[in-house]
Amino acid sequence: MRFETSTEITADIDRVWAVQTDVERWPEWTASVRAVRRLDSGPFTLGSAARLEQPRLRPAVWRVTEIDPPRFFAWESNSPGVRSRGEHRIVPLPDGRVRVELVVVQTGPLAPLVGWLGGRGLRRYLRLEADGLRSRCERG
Repeated sequence: MRFETSTEITADIDRVWAVQTDVERWPEWTASVRAVRRLDSGPFTLGSAARLEQPRLRPAVWRVTEIDPPRFFAWESNSPGVRSRGEHRIVPLPDGRVRVELVVVQTGPLAPLVGWLGGRGLRRYLRLEADGLRSRCERG
């Protein structure tokens, strides 16, 4: 199962990267996340982990499995029967703006069922995250 959304943001790549990787502050700008607690300290890097609480979902631990600052990070979370991978890509545009692409890929034996039952909510959460990120970054 694959879910994705994108948005264009009138801000430079470094600003968007800083907001997007300051995961503990996500609840300030997206209604898709209630609380985030980093499970490590220091820079957000390969292996960094955070516990996310989201409405209607069980709390989950997400661990960074791939990172290419300031353009991309992916993190993964496991639950019984489903592995979720969240991808956060920032693509510079010629006019100084960026396009942010958000993707969630779910695999595993229960992924089709979970996607069927929760796909609408997941699409909504991705849209909330994209819109919130744009609003936060453009506020300056």
